[in-house]
Amino acid sequence: MAKIDDIVKKQKEGAKFVISGAMLGLEPEEFDTVAKLWTEDCNHGFVVTGVPHRKCIDGEFFIDRITVTKSGPTTE
Repeated sequence: MAKIDDIVKKQKEGAKFVISGAMLGLEPEEFDTVAKLWTEDCNHGFVVTGVPHRKCIDGEFFIDRITVTKSGPTTE
């Protein structure tokens, strides 16, 4: 399982890449929660771009992957 910081650090400034729940070892429900937070807060070194991909589980839609653009160093 990778950490989000490890994934972001591997990318070049301005690169577009995908982050998925599977990459982080998270269930769709868990990833949906953090992905929604990331869309509101850009302090992780990336900005969410485009429309998040959703997966239907038991009639509910959960974000299971997002496309992001690396924006700069993370601030924690």
